[in-house]
Amino acid sequence: MLLRSLLLLCLMTVPAMAETFDVKMLNRNDTGPMPFEPEYLVIKPGDTVRFIAADPGHNAATIAGMIPGDGKKFTGKINEEIEVTLTAEGIWGIKCSPHYTMGMAMLIQVGNRGATEADLPADLPVAARKRMLEILARRNNAP
Repeated sequence: MLLRSLLLLCLMTVPAMAETFDVKMLNRNDTGPMPFEPEYLVIKPGDTVRFIAADPGHNAATIAGMIPGDGKKFTGKINEEIEVTLTAEGIWGIKCSPHYTMGMAMLIQVGNRGATEADLPADLPVAARKRMLEILARRNNAP
């Protein structure tokens, strides 16, 4: 009985395994030109996101004003894969630096609270704002 209790206690204290999620940076897909795929990602704090330059000329970087309070900004190099572990809960805005004004942006939800239009800063480039509103609309209309 003591051995069983100790085993149960050990299993209860093992932290959940963090996951790694792949995001492709593309020139085009079903949603249009210059997308991230997926365009909206839901992860847990401590999970890792690997940004893959599936097509040349892209990078992944945080968008100023769209980083949760205790989050750290990052900027990947063009044509290079980058892995980031996100621990700060909230909504993260991600862009491709060279194609941001063309609307190449995505959202990452870390934790339980989903993104809303209120999460979008007023100073987003027009095409990036349009893309993010489309992402939110698709997300809200998903089954």
